[in-house]
Amino acid sequence: MRFRAQTIVASAALALGGFAQWSGGSGGGISPLGQVAPLSAQSRSADLEATWAAAGFGAAIAIGDGEIFVGRTGGGIAGAIYPSPGSIYVFERAGDGWEFAYVITGDDVAIGDEFGAALAFDGDRLVVGSPGRADGVGGAYIFERGDDGSWAQTVEFVPPADREVRGAGASVALSGDAVYLGAPSDTGPGAVLRFPAAGGSATVLPSPVVSAIDRFGASLSVTGDLLFVGAPGTRGDRGTVHAFDADFPATGPSPTGVLALDDGRGGDAFGTSLAASGTSVLVGAPGADEGAGAALLFTRGDDGEWNTAARLAFPEAGPAGYGSAVAFDGRSAWVGASGASQGAGSAQVFRVAGNAAADARAPDAAVTLESENTIPASGFSRGALFGSHVALREDVAVVAASNADMRLGAAVVFERGEGGWAEGSILRESTRTLTAVTGEEAPCTDGATGPFDCSQVDLVAFVPLASLGADPGTILNDIWGWTDPVTGRDWALVGRSDATAFVDVSDPANPRYAGELPLTEGATENLWRDIKVYADHAFIVADGAGAHGVQIFDLTQLRDAAGPPVTFAETARYDGIASAHNIVINEETGMAYAVGSSMGGQTCGGGLHMIDVRTPAEPVFLGCFSDATTGRQRTGYSHDAQCVIYRGPDEDYQGREICFGSNETALSIADVTDRENPIAIARGEYPNVGYAHQGWLTEDQRHFFMGDEADEAQGGVDRTRTLIWDVADLDDPLLLKEHFAETGTIDHNQYIRGNRLYQANLMSGLRVLDISDVENPVEVGFFDTVPDDAGLPAFGGAWSNYPFFESGVVVVSSWSEGLFVLRPRGRPVS
Repeated sequence: MRFRAQTIVASAALALGGFAQWSGGSGGGISPLGQVAPLSAQSRSADLEATWAAAGFGAAIAIGDGEIFVGRTGGGIAGAIYPSPGSIYVFERAGDGWEFAYVITGDDVAIGDEFGAALAFDGDRLVVGSPGRADGVGGAYIFERGDDGSWAQTVEFVPPADREVRGAGASVALSGDAVYLGAPSDTGPGAVLRFPAAGGSATVLPSPVVSAIDRFGASLSVTGDLLFVGAPGTRGDRGTVHAFDADFPATGPSPTGVLALDDGRGGDAFGTSLAASGTSVLVGAPGADEGAGAALLFTRGDDGEWNTAARLAFPEAGPAGYGSAVAFDGRSAWVGASGASQGAGSAQVFRVAGNAAADARAPDAAVTLESENTIPASGFSRGALFGSHVALREDVAVVAASNADMRLGAAVVFERGEGGWAEGSILRESTRTLTAVTGEEAPCTDGATGPFDCSQVDLVAFVPLASLGADPGTILNDIWGWTDPVTGRDWALVGRSDATAFVDVSDPANPRYAGELPLTEGATENLWRDIKVYADHAFIVADGAGAHGVQIFDLTQLRDAAGPPVTFAETARYDGIASAHNIVINEETGMAYAVGSSMGGQTCGGGLHMIDVRTPAEPVFLGCFSDATTGRQRTGYSHDAQCVIYRGPDEDYQGREICFGSNETALSIADVTDRENPIAIARGEYPNVGYAHQGWLTEDQRHFFMGDEADEAQGGVDRTRTLIWDVADLDDPLLLKEHFAETGTIDHNQYIRGNRLYQANLMSGLRVLDISDVENPVEVGFFDTVPDDAGLPAFGGAWSNYPFFESGVVVVSSWSEGLFVLRPRGRPVS
């Protein structure tokens, strides 16, 4: 067995799902070749970000002549990390592997159109489905290759306005001079539209089932003169596949054949995927057998009847979603099982043997079954959904893992040689490969420095993600800082999805990566990590990570880390929680508060899980607090908080320990001085709430600046909004002002130092505001960490910042880019 692995990274962003299979050739019997082992990981969280759709790079795949086309739909505005109108990534053969070549984009395509959800390729033509177009009516486009090899959009297919069509382009097929669009409506029966490939009006094939959400058109495949249409929602999601004459009349014909599971039950979703070749069709039923799934090969006999030639099942027990995707070309069959191994996913490949394998165009050829070796595809783990899409052409197969790499998605190429199928390149997309900036500052001049837009903020240094010990698919998340009281050295504590990286920024122009603390053994790589510091110890939590707990790390160990990067071990671990979204520490009292706890331990409803860390390596649980009038589930879930010894203007609470919580639906103010009897003081509600995310007090503790993570993405506001609370009376917080920026991006984490507010605003980077006049903040500088982005209300870019070093530099963690060391011009005034 031969294996070779090569990682390919393309420039830009993400995708959602859709169904499309490449088909052609002829049919025959099949034999198991074995299981393709699981591939990368994705965790779940209790908070807003858990609702993000998977990026789904690989939502659709088509294989050409020395090319692989990978769809990336971009999702809806709130539907994905880096939402975009969608695009097609093209990879070309290069030596023994595949390399990213370019991106195909559509004309006048908008966010939410899901451009790239389905693909069909034929020589010099590429059909691209766009089921979200026109508020969900859908449509598709043809691109044609010119003499110079470039692709140009030539035809747009628009569903007829007088028909009830929804989701057209969720599946597509191309055969000769006809283009077929599946339109599996989510509000009623589906349909299939046939257009002339040269453009023109559609002939509509309505669903045979009236007044039912049968998802007719969810999958399509054409072979010869037959069109196969999957309807996985038929009969309570039992599912059906219909065979039609591909040249169906406008009146809508009766199917020439109807395929179904003989023992079908509700939820089987038979017809979710299908691929036809010659006189055979392979159909996936991922919900069959109580979620284990199945795939069935049907062949048409001389009498015109369709018979079951084989029923395939996943070789392991338990839910697998086997049949979530299929590909079949008469020589080989691939079946995806994206739910196997807790969603890591898997796939099986089969070989068609006998005369049909020798002559794939012989419709009546006899076949026998033969087995080959198992082909593993290592590198991904739980939640990757490997097998969510498969494509096959000749000696190349591509299997998507649409939820891998922190929801970015990936795809694995397999190639057939004399020794069978071998794993080849891993296809990925990311924002870009950026060049490190060290040794000399790069001042912001004429609105930019290098590829980065900026104003009044200079780039001191930039460390790309790969130089922080990160593997492909890893992202950065939270960041904090620590100044060694003995050496005076400044350290950036940088969260990665799989570890915490330690970077010496004492010489800001020459950051030095000193090593990492891996996530807790047995925990799951995840999007979210949060870090705070007390008494020269870092306290680290992770959300959606299983039994991660609170990692405690003695930072003084960094004094000896002067050589090559070191892999450190945790000093201690608090296991009173499993996962947590955030950790808050009041350095005056030595009290830590884990918030957003989940997945085990004492979760406190997601509210304040109170821990005494005055002896850092011996943490002690003190109790819970949650304000059940807040949080989406009314459990008092807190996404983030700031806890202080109160010295503000409200005399009733001076000297008390007060926590200001950003609790999903409201601002929560609590007195936690008495750990055994914490008290909810008040809550502050506000209009157009999306997700109360994070905030910070002014230094006089009179005002609280808070961000809402979802209001921009959900359309509640059209520009970046910062909520300014007057908390002079803690019993009655007053929303003093809604400040709107010029940008429309998502505000994420913000901190105040003196008269300056430092906001990490995702796709618009670090924004620096002068808040001397609290009611009228003024932006005095910015640095956009994502080059050439469209400034969308999307997840990605600048996650967080730490502005508290005495040097005046601000360190910023940017999702897929790396660590930025920035110097805003001017200094904050207390």
